Amino acid sequence: MPFNLDLTTLGNLFLYLTAFFGAFLTALWLSLVIWTFRDIKTRHHDRLVHLLASLMVLLLGPAGLIIYLILRPPLTLEDAYQHTLEEEALLSAIEERPTCPGCGTQTRGDWQICPQCHTRLRKPCAQC
Repeated sequence: MPFNLDLTTLGNLFLYLTAFFGAFLTALWLSLVIWTFRDIKTRHHDRLVHLLASLMVLLLGPAGLIIYLILRPPLTLEDAYQHTLEEEALLSAIEERPTCPGCGTQTRGDWQICPQCHTRLRKPCAQC
C-alpha cells in the first residue's frame, strides 16, 4: 500500500505546523513578558518601572528582553536588604570595640594594657 501525498494533504500539514509554530512563539513571547514582570518586581519598588519593563519586552520581543537584561538592577530587593544588614552589622561591630585613649588602637574589653603604646586601660582586679 503506497503512501500517497497530494497537495491538499501537504497544504493541511503545512498549515498545522505553521499554527503549532505560531502558538509556540506566542507562548514563548508571553512567557518572556511574564518572566520580565516577575523579575523586575523582585528588583524595583516602582510600579511604573514594572509596567515599562514588561511593555518593552512585549513590544520588542527578544530584543526587548536583551535590553532589559542590560538595564536591570544587579541586585534584587532582598539581596540589597541583606547587604545593608551586613554593612550595619559590620559597622556596629567596629563601633562597639573599645579604643585605647592613648593611641586610638582598637582593643578588647578584657585587656588591661594597650599592646601598642602600653597605656593602662583598666585597673587590675584586687581579688585576682
